[in-house]
Amino acid sequence: MPNVAVYGAGSWGSALAVLLANAGHQVALIGRHPDEMELMNKHRENSRYLPGVALPLGLLPTTDLALLNADLVVFSVPSHSVRQAACLVRPYLRPGCIVVNTAKGLEEQTHLRLSEVLTEELPQNPIAVLSGPSHAEEVGRDMPTTVVVASDVGTAAIVQDLMMTPKFRVYTNPDVVGVELGGALKNVIALCTGIAEGLGFGDNTKAALMTRGLAEIARLGVALGGHPLTFAGLSGVGDLIVTCTSQHSRNRRAGVALGQGKPLETVLKEVGMVVEGVKAARVAYQLSVEKDISMPITQQAYKVLFEGADPKEAVADLMMRGKRHELEEVVEMSWLK
Repeated sequence: MPNVAVYGAGSWGSALAVLLANAGHQVALIGRHPDEMELMNKHRENSRYLPGVALPLGLLPTTDLALLNADLVVFSVPSHSVRQAACLVRPYLRPGCIVVNTAKGLEEQTHLRLSEVLTEELPQNPIAVLSGPSHAEEVGRDMPTTVVVASDVGTAAIVQDLMMTPKFRVYTNPDVVGVELGGALKNVIALCTGIAEGLGFGDNTKAALMTRGLAEIARLGVALGGHPLTFAGLSGVGDLIVTCTSQHSRNRRAGVALGQGKPLETVLKEVGMVVEGVKAARVAYQLSVEKDISMPITQQAYKVLFEGADPKEAVADLMMRGKRHELEEVVEMSWLK
């Protein structure tokens, strides 16, 4: 039996399976489509989602759910599929087996974080969250990468030991709330920086969106129970930088197309993979209203995505807002006094 199973054979699941196999684990990469997994077995490559990356001998592409009976199970499915996937795999998981979630998002209907969804559906399994600046295309090619795993101290340390390699450095953080919210909300800001690029704006605009976007992420994150320093870490500013600037970022690419005037439906078809920032924008906006948190960039993203607002007008609205202190929370605490 494998000691690690990766459920979800997309780009990120495949990259992590390669990483774990190269680290010496026996890995089952479990997908849904027999024909695709058979081709992966035959050619030793996931040519659809991770082309050019050889699958090590210790990696078995399969559809056999029985192989989820492992010491560690990595969940690598889109955020909207997490609950359904958890229900499907539950009968096969060993009680006490650690489940590591890698999806970055929030459940639309409930506004729950994904670790909360998994805890509901898999009460016999410890849950950990893997996040940080980590594109599958680079991890699969063994480029130096740093990530963070969030869980209770003991569980996080076990995952850290299993996943750490000379090219994949894993930090731990007990702030599950902050790590998850940083990973989910940065996708909204990445969409916005892409829109700015599509409109023809330059580095100044993107830097402004990233900086003020981080302020919004931290504001909501702290209100929901995250620690402020987490948003200055890998799952906060680190993931924000890579998702807003990288050629590999689906959210940035989708934003560029939106800024160029393409309809959302067309953009999503062209990207061909899940653009998590679209769903996250709706949930983040609803949470900001519910919690009375000021998130002007998120609000404008929501209007562009779901209300047909003109992106240029959205930028104008942001630029012409009333005057503010940059560090409103510091001023409110009377730090200067």
